[in-house]
Amino acid sequence: MSTSKVWSGRFSEPVDALVKRYTASVSFDQRLAEFDIQGSLGHANMLAAQNIIGKDDLAAIQRGMAEILQEIRSGKFEWLLDLEDVHLNIEKRLTDKVGDAGKRLHTARSRNDQVATDIRLWLRAAVDEVVVLIHKLQLSILDLAEQHADTVMPGFTHLQVAQPITFGHHLMAYFEMLKRDAGRMTDCRKRINMLPLGAAALAGSGYPVNREMVAKELGFDGVCENSLDAVSDRDFAIEFTAAAALVMTHLSRFSEELILWMSPRFGFIDIADRYCTGSSIMPQKKNPDVPELVRGKTGRVNGHLVALLTLMKGQPLAYNKDNQEDKEPLFDTVDTLMDTLTIYADMLRGITVNNDAMRRAVLEGYATATDLADYLVKKGLPFRDAHEAVALAVRHAEIKGCGLEDLSLAELQKFSALVTDDVHNVLTVEGSLASRKHIGGTAPEQVKKAIAKARKTLS
Repeated sequence: MSTSKVWSGRFSEPVDALVKRYTASVSFDQRLAEFDIQGSLGHANMLAAQNIIGKDDLAAIQRGMAEILQEIRSGKFEWLLDLEDVHLNIEKRLTDKVGDAGKRLHTARSRNDQVATDIRLWLRAAVDEVVVLIHKLQLSILDLAEQHADTVMPGFTHLQVAQPITFGHHLMAYFEMLKRDAGRMTDCRKRINMLPLGAAALAGSGYPVNREMVAKELGFDGVCENSLDAVSDRDFAIEFTAAAALVMTHLSRFSEELILWMSPRFGFIDIADRYCTGSSIMPQKKNPDVPELVRGKTGRVNGHLVALLTLMKGQPLAYNKDNQEDKEPLFDTVDTLMDTLTIYADMLRGITVNNDAMRRAVLEGYATATDLADYLVKKGLPFRDAHEAVALAVRHAEIKGCGLEDLSLAELQKFSALVTDDVHNVLTVEGSLASRKHIGGTAPEQVKKAIAKARKTLS
């Protein structure tokens, strides 16, 4: 089979072997193959409808593409470096099968608008899958949160014990982050789903093409309305990668907490063995490798975002070969994100919680100090004065080596005469939780309502 370049007539010598390897993309862009075929069939149908090619040519193209698709799916398709990329490999194979009809397929299009279309088709499908995976992870979070809507734990600021919360409430914070992530992905899809095909190389086509017909057939919401922008735009890829980086950032934060909580210094949780590894030298070790790798792979995705931004920042209009470098960062971002979401959803189902350790940690950090201040405010003391009184009470308890709840009524009254015998109801963890029963609060009843509402959004 001849592998002469489709553009070789202009040149007097063959491409250098190293240049051939350096400029080829078929080793990684072949994953676009099915979408390339999908886009080509939409283009061929339009060409026939506009009488740019004949019906016999269309039938031959459809037959040849069906055979090529089967070859690709069965692993029998031979990818050739000499043919540079996925597009020319498929076009050459089609021409070998159906002759001149295959050569007519490229009428009224360029590889510039062809590749832009293929990437959008591929990324659109990837976004749909990512949203499904986000929802599956959210369900795992809801299941775990529901089990622990009443499980007491310390809420932290500056990694210092701040106020009592429930573990279910803490988990629901990540549900909210992922809800925003899913929304960003869905919104990003709108800008992905615009058709570049018909822009040709950069100036549009001199043939009577019907771009709206192709857009409708391929499921696009509309067409890119400037031919220069259509072939050179990679905003959609950057926007997706930015959204992916945010998902990974949220999961990296979650991972950091899982790692800390699994440490014996916290002892809040244990992660199932299948997500951990041991040490080659220390027999006792159980290392949380999956959360650690999520933390590490977040840097990888962030790097891809910076790479894509840097790729585009100096390009004049319209298409430049630089844009071949958009695919590997984008492909790896999708792969990394999908794998992370999949493994995270299952990992959460393998977490066991040490309720007693969480409760002990709450009691060690004067977590109800704010409740005592609020108690005094409700008695009529200005908040700043209440804050000062409670701070002195905490210092006194620290010196005694006890909790606020362990101070006697007489001791507490030394810091404010407004304290009465109902004060110890305020200083219990359960009392603190129950008082925060508004929307977004940590009261168990409110957490359960939030979980029920969240389930409805996913149904």
